[in-house]
Amino acid sequence: MFRYEFVTQIEIDATAERVWNVLTDFDSFPQWNPMIRWAKGKVCSGERLTVRFEPKGTRGYTFTPKLLIVEPNRQLRWLGYPRIPAFMDTEHYWLIEQITGEKSRLLHGAIIYGLLTPVSRIIFENTSRGPFEQMNHAHKKRAESRE
Repeated sequence: MFRYEFVTQIEIDATAERVWNVLTDFDSFPQWNPMIRWAKGKVCSGERLTVRFEPKGTRGYTFTPKLLIVEPNRQLRWLGYPRIPAFMDTEHYWLIEQITGEKSRLLHGAIIYGLLTPVSRIIFENTSRGPFEQMNHAHKKRAESRE
């Protein structure tokens, strides 16, 4: 099976707990998140969220990813969109690493797998890397601001 992963990362002057709280405080997304404009649902493995992906300058779309892994202060991972089983699936993830008491590293990435990966990875990378990095910077600003 074909598989492609890309990851972005950023260091944040905040605890892993603070970084997690910003990531999972869906009610605040409209105030700071330039990529995921809003999200609703319970943050528990196996649950489905409703998410509005709408980076600046796009029409965006709403989808319902299934949460695969929820490890508070460490990892959030979902099976997302687009989804064509066996042909193309995507996992979107955030990994939080505590570097020191008040510094964390956020790894924010996606894994694409399936028969269409060789073609879809180029499109996905071109349309997603910029918004991922924008979200990372906004996440850093929010976590460091203590709002």
